[in-house]
Amino acid sequence: MESGLISVDRWTKGSQAYFLTHMHSDHTRGLSGVWSQGPLYCSRITASLFPSRFPNFDLSLLRVVPISSWTSLSLRSPSSGSAVSLHFMAIDAHHCPGSLMFLFRGDFGCFLYTGDFRWDADESDEAKNTLVAAINESPVDILYLDNTYCNPIYSFPSRQVAANLVADIITSHPSHDIIIAVDSLGKEDLLVHVSRILNIKIWVWPERLLTIHLLGFQDIFTTNTTCTRVRAVPRYSFSIQTLEGLNTMCPTIGIMPSGLPWMKRPFKRDDDKLFGSLLTATYETIPRAVHRFHDYMYTVHYSDHSCYEEIGEFIELVKPKSMKGIVVSSSCYVDPLYYFGRICGTSQPPQVLLMRPDPAEQLRAVRIKSYSASDKTLVLEKEKKRKRGDSHSSLMRIKKRARIQVKSAKISEVD
Repeated sequence: MESGLISVDRWTKGSQAYFLTHMHSDHTRGLSGVWSQGPLYCSRITASLFPSRFPNFDLSLLRVVPISSWTSLSLRSPSSGSAVSLHFMAIDAHHCPGSLMFLFRGDFGCFLYTGDFRWDADESDEAKNTLVAAINESPVDILYLDNTYCNPIYSFPSRQVAANLVADIITSHPSHDIIIAVDSLGKEDLLVHVSRILNIKIWVWPERLLTIHLLGFQDIFTTNTTCTRVRAVPRYSFSIQTLEGLNTMCPTIGIMPSGLPWMKRPFKRDDDKLFGSLLTATYETIPRAVHRFHDYMYTVHYSDHSCYEEIGEFIELVKPKSMKGIVVSSSCYVDPLYYFGRICGTSQPPQVLLMRPDPAEQLRAVRIKSYSASDKTLVLEKEKKRKRGDSHSSLMRIKKRARIQVKSAKISEVD
């Protein structure tokens, strides 16, 4: 595709149409309340989050796209000035609320940009049928792939299984307060599942509650700490130091839902009550999917990204002529052509593989990526305070109320 036509998750000048896959901060760097480069295409849910994320943003720039149907755009070639016809389809990416992948086709060929996605067989049937029908018409020339976990060491269960494991940890600690680390957007389904299966409310910080209400969840979440023993907290406030501080006041267990292998060696204990409970008794994935590596902390392999096996299944389905990984800065980066180039008829590229990521570096990478602000200075300051054991200030920060200016403006629908 000629440069200067469209941009996906890129916000610099020079394009005629812009596409946003979802509202996570690593995909919105460059967006701000004063951004005005051109029309911005996104899902209805993503559009609803703009006033809270980017106060003063000109909402008339937003174009809400339909799901699973073709939309046409008329653009102009920057080089020749001739008309360029572009057709695109938005498909549910099953990553976080409002996340989309975009399929583009025209005289330039057919490109599929996944954004971040989870190709979970339990959830993706409708999206799969839509995608299969579309690529049968126009085979994919280039696949731009979420390669976050494109490495055989990353294997984890479906989100449904992992959510049951989280609920199981909670029921195995009836006398404990529970904190669950989450991002500013995403893992709502996990929290809803825990709430329903245990018949409890979930505490969230005020800014998060606003987002949850925008997503349509009303009765499950609360900011009243006296209503529940289960709290969802920002990832940046979740640490062993914080848990140790909380345990001086009340028995507390922390749960980190993540696809990352947080520790090389899980914490060893004599008691094994978690793995003998009813909820997890039927799951063969338990030894790999849950790890306890500290007295106060569990990790559960719950991820909103596709694991290695799912990536392979997706590439086999799409059968692109070529592909490129869209994640290039991760410490677990692997070029998808290394493992799956044979599907495209491409020889594997020369590359030294990361066979076992360093846990400390992975921990730091996730904390930085999941923090909703783009200012790295703030992130570094928070890490310094955590190292000093400043758990009290971390807890106070998550209780501050957000003052968000909501601007009323027209958001265009795309026919």
